[in-house]
Amino acid sequence: MEYKFRDIEEKWQREWKEKKVYNVSNDSPKPKYYVLDMFPYPSGAGLHVGHPLGYIASDIYARYKRLKGFNVLHPMGYDAFGLPAEQYAIEHGIHPAISTAANIDNFRRQLDKIGFCYDWDREVNTSKPEYYRWTQWIFLQLFNSYYNRGKQKAESITQLIKLFEQHGSAAPGIAPSALSFTPQEWKAFDNAKKQTILMDYRLAYCGYGEVNWCEALGTVLANDEVVNGVSERGGHPVVKKKLRQWYLRITEYADRLLEGLERVEFSEAMKEMQSNWIGKSYGAEIDFAIKGFNDKLRVYTTRPDTIFGVDFMVVAPEHELVDKIKSGTQVAAVDEYVTYVKSRSERERMAEKKITGCFTGAYAINPFDGREIPIWISEYVLAGYGTGAIMAVPCGDERDFKFAKHFNIPITNIIGAVYNGEEANATKDAILQNSGFLNGMLMRDAIDVVNNKIEEMSIGKKKVNYKMRDAAFSRQRYWGEPFPIVWKGEAAYALDESELPVELPHMNELKPGEEAEGPLWNLHEWKNYKGGVREVNTMPGYAGSSWYFLRYMDPHNDKEFCSRKASDYWGQVDLYIGGTEHAVGHLLYSRMWTKALYDLGYIGHDEPYKKLVNQGMITGISELAYRFHSHHSLDTETSETIEVKTNLFPYRVQHKDGNISMISMGSKTYSYYFSADCVMEKQKNDMSLIHIPIKFVNNNILNIEELREEWKDEDIVFVTKNGFNCEGKWYNWDQEEMSSEKFVTISQSEKMSKRYQNVVNPDDIIDTYGADTFRMYEMFLGPVEMSKPWDTKGIEGVHRFLKKLWRLFYDEVKGQVWTSSAPSPKERAGGEAATDAEWKALYKGLKKIEEDTERFSFNTGVSTFMILVNELSDLKCHKKEVLEKLLIALAPYAPHIAEELWSLIHSSPGGGDREGTGTILDAAYPTIETKYLIESSKEYPISINGKMRTTINIALDASQPEVEQIVLANEVVQKWLEGKTPKKIIFVKGKMVNVVV
Repeated sequence: MEYKFRDIEEKWQREWKEKKVYNVSNDSPKPKYYVLDMFPYPSGAGLHVGHPLGYIASDIYARYKRLKGFNVLHPMGYDAFGLPAEQYAIEHGIHPAISTAANIDNFRRQLDKIGFCYDWDREVNTSKPEYYRWTQWIFLQLFNSYYNRGKQKAESITQLIKLFEQHGSAAPGIAPSALSFTPQEWKAFDNAKKQTILMDYRLAYCGYGEVNWCEALGTVLANDEVVNGVSERGGHPVVKKKLRQWYLRITEYADRLLEGLERVEFSEAMKEMQSNWIGKSYGAEIDFAIKGFNDKLRVYTTRPDTIFGVDFMVVAPEHELVDKIKSGTQVAAVDEYVTYVKSRSERERMAEKKITGCFTGAYAINPFDGREIPIWISEYVLAGYGTGAIMAVPCGDERDFKFAKHFNIPITNIIGAVYNGEEANATKDAILQNSGFLNGMLMRDAIDVVNNKIEEMSIGKKKVNYKMRDAAFSRQRYWGEPFPIVWKGEAAYALDESELPVELPHMNELKPGEEAEGPLWNLHEWKNYKGGVREVNTMPGYAGSSWYFLRYMDPHNDKEFCSRKASDYWGQVDLYIGGTEHAVGHLLYSRMWTKALYDLGYIGHDEPYKKLVNQGMITGISELAYRFHSHHSLDTETSETIEVKTNLFPYRVQHKDGNISMISMGSKTYSYYFSADCVMEKQKNDMSLIHIPIKFVNNNILNIEELREEWKDEDIVFVTKNGFNCEGKWYNWDQEEMSSEKFVTISQSEKMSKRYQNVVNPDDIIDTYGADTFRMYEMFLGPVEMSKPWDTKGIEGVHRFLKKLWRLFYDEVKGQVWTSSAPSPKERAGGEAATDAEWKALYKGLKKIEEDTERFSFNTGVSTFMILVNELSDLKCHKKEVLEKLLIALAPYAPHIAEELWSLIHSSPGGGDREGTGTILDAAYPTIETKYLIESSKEYPISINGKMRTTINIALDASQPEVEQIVLANEVVQKWLEGKTPKKIIFVKGKMVNVVV
């Protein structure tokens, strides 16, 4: 009976679907366990073999926990809104709803083909009104809430209104207001004024922020869509433009987000990434007077002890003071530099290694010694961080040091011999010099002294600062959730919950509105609503993904986003698996939303994810070739001069004095691809490395005929050291036709991407080897947290393992070979009971597999399965009572073959009564019988005069005399003794035996 994996997998996938075996109840006496994959975006490219890595890992663990007796929630859905779908729609003339639906169908098909245990009845799609209705509802809860700093929690905005009525702007538990008012004044304000004040406290609020505006494309671009001041698509100029934007006041949750990291099982690297993004620091804000101006320059510093070492100030080019203080001959230079910076994204500015800047012509005054400090502007200081200005201490900060050296700014040494003049030293343990009243003081001790002094002088204050800024929460795009907001004048009003969802209206032409507004601006009938104007921007991609784990708990509830009963039952996600690329954005926002919903009493937990496992990346092996065009010159090792005179294409090749020249003789320009084995190191700088589709390469040999067939490009010449291929024919350098020639490519490990033409479709692997092989091989590649290259060379081994497993049950010639070996003679049907050796092999393997699965070491789990099947094959073990336990443990890893064999051994003659066995999914995970793991003997290494000569299996309870008798009777030992009597025999119990002659 043959292992027909295609038939088996199709059969069980169909049966599991029809019987809804993965449906999960919210009402179960079993303990709950929630396994979640990070929300995927269904791209048009579909899955490649790198995508399912985390999905397979979570699927194995979900199945394992089910077998362990848990009620397991393992859902899947789609993060379907966002920029990629909209760009695709614009470029291809397809509505994003249509392309997204097609992508989801393909995505679902591929997932089903791999055999995941998702409860598809809980599927969610963020672009469906029934889902984003509740995203809008949660937004309204944030809009209608403020953060009570006294209680450290969100509360209803109506509570804040009561506080204003009682205390005015001096209300307890709120941030200091820019506007001072009494309770009476608050009550006298008109509604528009009150709404403006409340906007300064709402958790979801509107303000003005800079965006990247591309006039030519008529759209706002994300930072990563801007490269060197131009759009990535088309290379059009991009400028900064201030637009009204929605924000989430995540900064109010900074301390709680930091504290929460201590209560979750994230990797230390992940915790560090989040902590660094939040960027909590302790320091001081100091106001510096500006020579000739009434304005003050406020800086934030974590090192007030270095104030006497300040040699210049650096202000963000977009700082509001720049236009005021630029002076004299510097005005034109400042304007030119500011224009340059406006074309740069924040990411480019922070990553820039080149030192740039411009002196403003103005000077700040050191408050302690009256020294004049030049004020510069530079792109590395951002207006959104701190106060948008820094005090630069070159002897103590490396970036300040390089800036000073570049612009020849004199450097003050305040740390004596600790500063060598060649590099900055950021120590806090030096004794201060040239520092006025701080001279002779240890730097770290001087921090509080300066802090107290500036507060005493009323020129500053101690302050805790955060690097994190409030999260931008609006996009000038179409394909996203509409805001449930109507503007009346400058005031924003929330729609009533009964008006939800605000459905995204259909648009055929996605062009921007006036003043860089989103496309919805153009729908005038939709836009004008209830005497006001709807918000025309849409929510960002992370809106729907910030709370989706809650909707999975109660996906069909049309009364609330998730019932409290459901969220109390499922609680936190027990295991969350996803990539580190979502370490900051998604995780922080999701954690903030969870805390807000907890504060407002809608859920009972304030951290969404209990344990996070970050899967690594499966990289692809790219294949590349060297390319250059005619009219270029290259070096080569030959000194021959050869002119190729052929009618196939008009060009001449010259090999002369180490140069190869390919010169076009006609109007055509050819591309020349060089085989890797004929390119010298010194030639490589003159060539381009071009990606070749990996499907045309086998063991670094390019199939030129197939490549030509797909590319249909006759203007390519493939060159090797022996000749060239033109228009499908090989010629040697004497212009004689050759039958064939090998063209060698270069292999390189890279991210798997269509761009690199190294994508491997899992459909192809599954068609060839089956889903079970694919699942186990993905795990076998290495630890799930590590990145590793995809290489199909090892997949045959995993497939052979499954065939070997099959042969424990069925032989291709003999048919059934498994035997019933139940304890009852009647049930045994002539079979033999399992031996101690068989039980030992089984339980030793299962113990290791269980340990590996628990710690997510699935690669070693697969290895142990292979070892176990080999041992059972060597023991010729075909007993049902042994093999069915093996199948249960295997089911999480290879569910299809496990289910098929389980079905066969419980329904075939001799298989016993199948009642109560059902699907293997509901079997009980094998309990390890430890009695079979207790070793009664040990393989001892036997040494003669310290050199090991053999091994002997000796009982663990053997005495010294018994050991000596066994050892001396051994033939190998007798040979090495050569008839001599040993001086002594050293026996170390449980370790070794050494015979001294």
